[in-house]
Amino acid sequence: MKKDRFIYRIATGIIIVVMLYSIFSFTLFDHAIYPEGAFQHLRLPRYFQAELTIAKILGVLALLIPAIPFKIKEFAYFGFGITLVSAIIAHSSVGDKWYNIADPLGFLIVLIISYIYFLRIGRPHRTPGRQPQGTRPYYPAGPPQ
Repeated sequence: MKKDRFIYRIATGIIIVVMLYSIFSFTLFDHAIYPEGAFQHLRLPRYFQAELTIAKILGVLALLIPAIPFKIKEFAYFGFGITLVSAIIAHSSVGDKWYNIADPLGFLIVLIISYIYFLRIGRPHRTPGRQPQGTRPYYPAGPPQ
């Protein structure tokens, strides 16, 4: 269990650092990598930059704050996954070099590792087919006869 937590924290830390880096680089230093700007280079609309930045900030907060519900954290993982897959597609479609495509692909693999270990440490282990003691199944039409 300690090994699982360690791997989860390292992988999640990498994802959080990557997302924070992208938030700052695309808002404050947009023209540093590409002279025309990263979003213009990828042929994305200008308003998408604000939407993506807000979504990434919310996702980072969801992963960092322990009191956030399990399902919200799953949505954050899903959103980051869509972001990284979209980055792979966007860089491929404009003809960028292989390392611009491998970069989000590598972080997608780290995100998947983080999510797998999130599920391992986040859900209580139950015996398949057994209900926790003190609970009864809900039957909308009444219990079966």
